[in-house]
Amino acid sequence: MKKVLFFAITLVAAGLVISCMPSDSTDATGPAKASLTFNTVKVQKHDGPINWMTWDEAVKANEKTGKKIFIDFYTNWCHWCKKMDSSTFSDPAVAEYINKNFYPVKFNAERKDDIVFKGTTFKYQPGGRGGVHMLANELLNGHLGYPSYVYLTPEYERILISPGYKPVPDMKKELKFVAEDHYNTTTWDAYKRAN
Repeated sequence: MKKVLFFAITLVAAGLVISCMPSDSTDATGPAKASLTFNTVKVQKHDGPINWMTWDEAVKANEKTGKKIFIDFYTNWCHWCKKMDSSTFSDPAVAEYINKNFYPVKFNAERKDDIVFKGTTFKYQPGGRGGVHMLANELLNGHLGYPSYVYLTPEYERILISPGYKPVPDMKKELKFVAEDHYNTTTWDAYKRAN
């Protein structure tokens, strides 16, 4: 009886471990719209009303026309990242505001390709649940929770790090705070209380 119970528990535990492992074949937003290759690694464009860019595309676009950058850091295993894609980022008003005011970047924080930016090569570092890309680590200031959003000036100075799922009203408020330069005159906490 003890052997049967031990075998059953082992089988259930193995199933849980396998089901929690990140899968390279799943994408946080569903089927890919198109694929591009950068640094010999396939980067997927995501379906939806937001005109998501890769990091390389946003940097290249910013060279031509300076614009603030909005980065959505996600992982393939993150439930709340998928929820953001299916609800908040699918909202037409949110999508229109992001497309108009930012270069929106969809960044898998566990991507494994190297990114060379401003003379520094950022690499993937294994460890933890799925490792981390060091550019994500740098931009998130080491706070690796997903989803997380980072807002940058056209000069790549960090304006705001914002972790967690955001319902539409909260996301709109946050976008407005950055896009309309309120961060130059008040803190995010003060702005949230006043608005």
